[in-house]
Amino acid sequence: MSAPTPPHRLNWRVPVRYLRPYRRQVLLLAAILAATIAVQLAAPLVASRFIDQATGGGPMETLVALAALTVALALLGQGIAVAETWVAERISWGATNALREDLAAHLLRLDAAFHHAHTPGELIERVDGDVGTLARFFSRFAVYVVGNAVLMVGVLGLLYAIDWRVGLGLTLFVATALATMLRLRVVATPFSAAERQAAADAYGFLGEYLAGLEDIRASGAGAFVLRRWAELTRRWLAAKIGAQMRGYSMVASSQGLFGLGMAFALALSAVLYRDGSLTIGAVFLVFRYAEMLRQPTEQIRNEVQDLQQAGASFGRIEGLLARQPHLTDGPGDRLPPGPLAVDLDGVWFGYQPGTPVLRGVTLHLPPHRVLGIVGRTGSGKTTLTRLLPRFYDPDAGVVCLGGVDLRTVSLAAVRSRLGLVTQEAQLFNASVRHNLTLFDDEVPDDRLVDVLESVGMGEWLRALPLGLDTTLGAGGGLSAGQTQVLACARLLLRDPDVVILDEPSSRLDPVTERLVHGALGRLLAGRTGIVVAHRLSTFAFADDILVLERGEVIEHGPRLDLAATPGSHYAAMLRLAAGDAAEVAR
Repeated sequence: MSAPTPPHRLNWRVPVRYLRPYRRQVLLLAAILAATIAVQLAAPLVASRFIDQATGGGPMETLVALAALTVALALLGQGIAVAETWVAERISWGATNALREDLAAHLLRLDAAFHHAHTPGELIERVDGDVGTLARFFSRFAVYVVGNAVLMVGVLGLLYAIDWRVGLGLTLFVATALATMLRLRVVATPFSAAERQAAADAYGFLGEYLAGLEDIRASGAGAFVLRRWAELTRRWLAAKIGAQMRGYSMVASSQGLFGLGMAFALALSAVLYRDGSLTIGAVFLVFRYAEMLRQPTEQIRNEVQDLQQAGASFGRIEGLLARQPHLTDGPGDRLPPGPLAVDLDGVWFGYQPGTPVLRGVTLHLPPHRVLGIVGRTGSGKTTLTRLLPRFYDPDAGVVCLGGVDLRTVSLAAVRSRLGLVTQEAQLFNASVRHNLTLFDDEVPDDRLVDVLESVGMGEWLRALPLGLDTTLGAGGGLSAGQTQVLACARLLLRDPDVVILDEPSSRLDPVTERLVHGALGRLLAGRTGIVVAHRLSTFAFADDILVLERGEVIEHGPRLDLAATPGSHYAAMLRLAAGDAAEVAR
């Protein structure tokens, strides 16, 4: 397996930025760690003193006092460990949650094109999976590395005080172990990055196909999904094995080196004890301190392993944060007050270079008029409506609201004046109130009730067990028509000047369609509107009709005039629809 491309170097400004609000807790954690080091160094000294007193016939009072001190140090060490865990976890969750919030906010700012290129599962793995690997890094890395380095220096210093030859020998073993681990970390980090990417690919695929489960079952594509899932998990397994084997190489190397170090320390202590240079208590002290050297070295090794994973995750997170939206705010902060006209002048647009979806579209829609857009699938109807809220910018030409080029004002200013209802209206796992207000607690309940009454949902609201506090699931448990009406009510609360309805009744039966049409009429009244639909009955609200074909305008005019003109494309569509209805009736 070839080595993956090396990840970005760890940018220390990122962890410093998220740890800065917790600097007091970090200092407290450092103080707790200093107390832990003191207890760890003191305990073997007390035990060594006890051994020498016991073998030398020391007084019982001294032995009892030393034994009690040993127990007290053990209990103190456990108490300090609990405090350390509590403080470290607060730092960890606080910092990582702040990073998650920033990543989520950044994703919301990125363009629609970015989200079309990345599955929800992949992005969830970035926001949660990659950030989750940084939890220990945020809470313990710097403090643990520094603290264990201090502990290691303290142990080596005491070993030198016992006998310089023991201290020198173990210093060489420690230096060799650390140098080996750091070298192995450089080799292992790219494989950790590849493992995280393989995990993101697998979760992205799974999220995408779970969302389309009904279609997969209906079309008998389960075998393909399972085969593709098996391929991705095999790739993930290979990447994980590559990362873990290189991580284990650090474990094996440190354990082997310290095994040799312990053998050296015991052999040298035995020789010095035989020569009378060390007491039996001193030999025990050498053994305990030599064993204690393993702990800080292994903890540093663990931190290095975490740094290996953190480096890979930080590289991916930094790459995500470095992605900048192609759409930028213009210098203006608002559109003209009052009713807004919609203008497109020579607009060309394509999702891929060289493949235009809209070709030189020009139109003028005066304020308070409703435009119906009709055309075959793929003719560019939905694409045209996505230019108005600036989900995309045109490749050429100008899109204006109220005579103002949308690129000259901020995105927030554009979207605050415009509302969009699609055939896939989204409900959240939240109360009716929050589904209508999108979690804005400033909207009074009376206003919500009035809006629901105005769109014909008053009786439905009164039948709910908890009224506005009733929880709707993430699909809502509502019919498609009720969901569309709630989406209309949501827009009425915002009171936009321009309303876009994209196939709002495409999946509805005739009875439910009448319910939705009442809400649509309420929503379009007194506003500039654009309606995209295949069902020509939806155009009953339209004043004008625009017919698109392969991204070009082939007809545009008042709806009633086009319907009365036998040779118009719109009239031909009406005759075709009437013939289909008659055929169904027979």
